Amino acid sequence: MWLDYFKADIDYLVGVDEAGRGPLAGPLALGAVVFPRSGIEALRLALADYPAGKDSKKLSPRAREIWRSRILSLKVAGHLNFAVTFVSPKFIDDYGMTRALTYGLAKNLKKLNLDPTRTELLLDGSLRGPVEYSKQRTIIKGDESELIIGLASIVAKVTRDNYLSKIAKLYPLYNFEQHKGYGTKAHCEALRRYGPCPIHRRSFLHRILS
Repeated sequence: MWLDYFKADIDYLVGVDEAGRGPLAGPLALGAVVFPRSGIEALRLALADYPAGKDSKKLSPRAREIWRSRILSLKVAGHLNFAVTFVSPKFIDDYGMTRALTYGLAKNLKKLNLDPTRTELLLDGSLRGPVEYSKQRTIIKGDESELIIGLASIVAKVTRDNYLSKIAKLYPLYNFEQHKGYGTKAHCEALRRYGPCPIHRRSFLHRILS
């Protein structure tokens, strides 16, 4: 239970996850959700019906949108905070995915302006936070087992999906609104027919275009 993480020296609990590690196009998105100690009671009540134990990425698009709206409402009410940072396809091509994850995560936490000494990070999978955050835990399948990581996954994925749906209008040949940059059969066929566009990750395309 996320309440158990609030020890005497912890004022902020932060869940961190990414969306868009594997697509052929579009940015990598890093999401972070902050539960402040001051919001514990309101959050306990507001999030009681969250589907615990379910991979947040397997929720329906409609369910993710509903939860993203609820998260935004809780932010407006001052009960939590969140941020999403994009890392561009060019950065991924130039520096690789590992560095992109590290860079995006650090930039996202900087937006939230937290005191690292009073903060605990819960990170999904193999993610690692900046060294100044001495209290951090990496949790395999954390978006299933930890509510706060699941919420971070939702805000990252919904924000990224909405961005791809909007930018699809600039590149109508690729139908990004349908596959969100992932390597579907139709997407790969479009790549072979038309070549890459500016938001493709060139380093991901060698096998497809060779």
